[in-house]
Amino acid sequence: MGTSRRVTLNDVAAATGVSRATVSFVLNDDHEQRISAATRERVKQAARELGYVPHGVARALREGTSRTVVLTIDEGLEGHYSHSYVHGLDAELRAHAYVLLVRYGHHTPQTTQQLLDVIAPRAVIAFGETYLTGHELEDAGGGWRDGLAAHSALQVRHLVEHGHTRIALAVPEGGSPLAATRLKFTGQAARDLGIPVPDSFAAPQEPAACAEAVAAHLDRRPEVTAIAAFNDDVALRVLAALRDLGRRVPEDVAVIGFDDNGYGAFTTPGLTTIAIDAEAHGRLSARLALRLDTSGLLPPPARVVVRASV
Repeated sequence: MGTSRRVTLNDVAAATGVSRATVSFVLNDDHEQRISAATRERVKQAARELGYVPHGVARALREGTSRTVVLTIDEGLEGHYSHSYVHGLDAELRAHAYVLLVRYGHHTPQTTQQLLDVIAPRAVIAFGETYLTGHELEDAGGGWRDGLAAHSALQVRHLVEHGHTRIALAVPEGGSPLAATRLKFTGQAARDLGIPVPDSFAAPQEPAACAEAVAAHLDRRPEVTAIAAFNDDVALRVLAALRDLGRRVPEDVAVIGFDDNGYGAFTTPGLTTIAIDAEAHGRLSARLALRLDTSGLLPPPARVVVRASV
């Protein structure tokens, strides 16, 4: 078996009859050089036909960074929101000839420095960083307008609009990096709507333990008529627990999820939830990382997916 040789700038130059320097200027979009539009198009066409791919190491040395953007996602932050965010981020970076690298798991200043040392990325984006550093209401692109605070408020408001003023918040057992932030947003939304601030309880993954946790909280707070869940995974556990406890949904207790994962459409009753399309958030992050114009990128508001559990 033979091996194919990498196509070089010299190959493109030979195919077009121009100098190697001219090919380099064209393929690097250097518009300070006086090169005709026809020549530029001929060079680009030859590069496409020959399958020329820029040498990443050489380009990194020339530009000071690689054409890679790294996204770090901490444990417990995965979900439909993060998936649509990654989709938007990747699409926008590809449109500008950058590559996205996603790294899951716990991250520290040391692991970030390792990324900087090994691949010299153009940028390192920490997913959800705004909400994890105490600056959750200072973000220009979210907060109470179209960010997590607004999404949390929509969840509470939907319950209030259906007559529920005594609400509990179910969170994952073992916590989540965003649990404290969600509690803060839910509490503020409740105050803005003039209802008591919801208490919270942990919903374990194990069915019997989850049923015990739900029963214990409802025994302590018999006035509770609705449970707002941290996400759809937690909401589905709560639905199963209420069924095992003989509690009717929504007649006895209403349940609303968050970050629609799609599975709520297959439960009985169907799970009402909050759907969030984060693709525009991802595209916005890409443009900010590349220092490009962000005008025209307005994330759509979250919406209530109305099913039968409220």
